[in-house]
Amino acid sequence: MPQNVKGITIMRRADELALHTEAPGMLTRTFLTHAHQGAAATLTEWMREAGMHVRRDAVGNVIGRYEGLTPDAPALLTGSHFDTVKNAGKYDGNLGILLPITCVAEWHRQGRRFPFAIEVIGFAEEEGVRYKATLLGSRAIAGKFDESLLDKVDEQGIRMRDAISIAGFDATTIKTAAFNPEKVLGFVEVHIEQGPVLLNEHLAVGIVTAISGASRFMVIATGLAGHAGTVPMNLRRDAAMAAAEIGLYIEKCCSGIPGLVGTVGQFDVPNGAANTVPGKAIWTIDIRAESDDIRLAAVNDVMAKMKEIADRRDIHLDIQQTHDAISVPCAKNLQQQLAAAIKKNGIPVRYLPSGAGHDAMAIASLTEVAMLFVRCGRGGISHHPDEIMTAEDAELAAQVFSNFIEQFAHPTTDHHQGQ
Repeated sequence: MPQNVKGITIMRRADELALHTEAPGMLTRTFLTHAHQGAAATLTEWMREAGMHVRRDAVGNVIGRYEGLTPDAPALLTGSHFDTVKNAGKYDGNLGILLPITCVAEWHRQGRRFPFAIEVIGFAEEEGVRYKATLLGSRAIAGKFDESLLDKVDEQGIRMRDAISIAGFDATTIKTAAFNPEKVLGFVEVHIEQGPVLLNEHLAVGIVTAISGASRFMVIATGLAGHAGTVPMNLRRDAAMAAAEIGLYIEKCCSGIPGLVGTVGQFDVPNGAANTVPGKAIWTIDIRAESDDIRLAAVNDVMAKMKEIADRRDIHLDIQQTHDAISVPCAKNLQQQLAAAIKKNGIPVRYLPSGAGHDAMAIASLTEVAMLFVRCGRGGISHHPDEIMTAEDAELAAQVFSNFIEQFAHPTTDHHQGQ
């Protein structure tokens, strides 16, 4: 292919896919809506044009298979999700489907096959917007779909099992979506970084070492409301100031350790007023790290400090854990092969953790996983219309991905020299 053709194709198709939206003037595409089904149809068309056989499973995943040198060969999996958050950007998830389709199309044009099949998966649901349940597509493929979720109801009162039926699928057959681990060689997901590290270091791509585990909490602090002018400072039971002190401690605790981050993402003083000492404060805590030991040590440290602050300020804390996910390490051998593919393009290799969750988290229970991050601009903003990347970076990422596939090594495959 001439220079940058793959990158230009990927960017153009990202624009075209973004036309499938359920909200005029912005990109919003949630699980099994009309816009979602339209996007699935477009992906199906592009996969077929690239020489793949395409199927849909019982949760609406779009799966394109590019056969290997022999029929029914084991498959190397790749892909990402094509659902979005509300008012989304064009590249989160979508890049990881469009890029491998474009690479497969070139191999198909060349008549080139490998000792293994390549399956490109457009996961139907990752974000959790419609049913407040994440990774539905990848969990189904990993054989880990929680069927109790089928009775969850969306904002319109539609049960998930009914939405699946309306879309033309059968929720009673979701178990058949699970892949046979013996027929899978691994999974590699290409994704925008959704952060500023690669951008700040002037690097187009990076290799993910692990998807960080996360601990989240909702905290309610109860003190005693009082008049701002009449309650002396030493007699106050100020819930907001207790929360503020805790928030600053979280920032301090999670600074200075690579990969560890702590966030107070929501903060509310119910019924607050300018002339009132707050009697209640509500906030969230999110602590993440690629090492579970580091994450849990930070959580324990923060919890101990919260108790000390609450006792000193005579504040009652109600702490509820809302989320707990272990970290998912990426396979060393796949990282090494990605590194070799990057070096072949003459650029430095950068390793970094993923603080965000991805479909690879669920697929890790099926097979070993790897992720290739691609630089995004504007400070690394994502989940927002300002999310951006360049055709040049898309082209380079496609070259790295192609090199990775063309030299892919696995004990059960004769990996060299696809024909």
